[in-house]
Amino acid sequence: MTLPQRARVVGTGLLGTSLALALQARGVDVTLADTSPTAAALASDMGAGRVAHTQDEAPDLVVVAAPPDVVVDVVAAELTAWPDATVTDVTSVKNAVVEGVARRCGAERRRFVPGHPMAGRERSGAVAARSDLFEGRTWVICPDGADDARVADVTAVAQVCGAHVVTMSPAAHDEAVAAVSHVPQVAASLVAAQLRELPDDAVALSGQGVRDVTRIAASDPMLWTQILAGNAAAVLPLLEGVRASLDDVIHALSVITSGGDASGGTRGLADAAVIGSTSVAVTAPATPVTQDAVGTRDALATPATPGARAVLAQTIAGGQEGHARIPGKHGAPAQAYASVAVVIPDEPGALGRVFTDVGETGISVEDMRLEHDDAVAAGLLELSVVPLRAQTLVSALSARGWAAHLVETA
Repeated sequence: MTLPQRARVVGTGLLGTSLALALQARGVDVTLADTSPTAAALASDMGAGRVAHTQDEAPDLVVVAAPPDVVVDVVAAELTAWPDATVTDVTSVKNAVVEGVARRCGAERRRFVPGHPMAGRERSGAVAARSDLFEGRTWVICPDGADDARVADVTAVAQVCGAHVVTMSPAAHDEAVAAVSHVPQVAASLVAAQLRELPDDAVALSGQGVRDVTRIAASDPMLWTQILAGNAAAVLPLLEGVRASLDDVIHALSVITSGGDASGGTRGLADAAVIGSTSVAVTAPATPVTQDAVGTRDALATPATPGARAVLAQTIAGGQEGHARIPGKHGAPAQAYASVAVVIPDEPGALGRVFTDVGETGISVEDMRLEHDDAVAAGLLELSVVPLRAQTLVSALSARGWAAHLVETA
């Protein structure tokens, strides 16, 4: 694995500065360029490299971390300015970039290796940068006509930063990120926007669920406008699918709210009704509906709206199926973990003590989250562990004076 001796990073936002920090820490001579002198100076002050000057030696590698709507222009300029350098980018949209560079640069495009590290944070800018941002993350490379040696250059950089390299075509990349990144951003923003006019006492009830769903809603509006516009062709059909499913849910709730017609049937749901894209038979089941089958005896028991409730159940069940496909640790298949809840007093050193005690048990924690309780001076730390070790962890922490409990799952 051969790293460049000299790297030039153009764009000192979150990704550009994080990559510069990672390369600088590994002995690469990094220069920084940005349309904002202040942004470049800030990244330099953070230890990401030195601000670029016209007298600098030619770089071996140029990383373009510019906004999506100008990245083609910047890549073309860097290919022209540094005729021997390998040039890559970190933009989250690839098809438009590849096509734009091909039109602008001709044969020089063979030195351009489109890339996209699947890493980020809710915060933007150099102040949010971290040298370990890419550790354990996927870094997509879309060679698309680039020379093998240039692809090897970019692969080496991604791997030394701790990323797992995946090769995809630009079109396949854009379709994938539309589903796993771009549509989730829209969904989080739409849900969070509903909180704007909510009364303060209602917002005060916010728990971990709404925090989880809306975490990425704090993202940069300008950046995401450019991303969504750049990948509109891939995002649009997915959002149309979400809209159709949401229409199903809205219609089902409307049917339940109206209570059905006077005859006991349900308008639009009689016999074999079709709600949006979901076909639901509403005839009575041949065998009694059991608690195990639907969660509650009432789920399909109301004559007026059995089809509507089935739509709601199918919607939630579909979400479960999709969630189960999200890869687990190190890309392995998702695994079900048990949750241990520990009450943490709101005082200095409390988290350090509990983690020390957990470490002394020798039980590996696979994931964690911390939820604060505004009503009391405490937080709730939820630790995910393999099920066979959960009760052992509860007993060990309880013996050390912690209020620890095994979280029961439905």
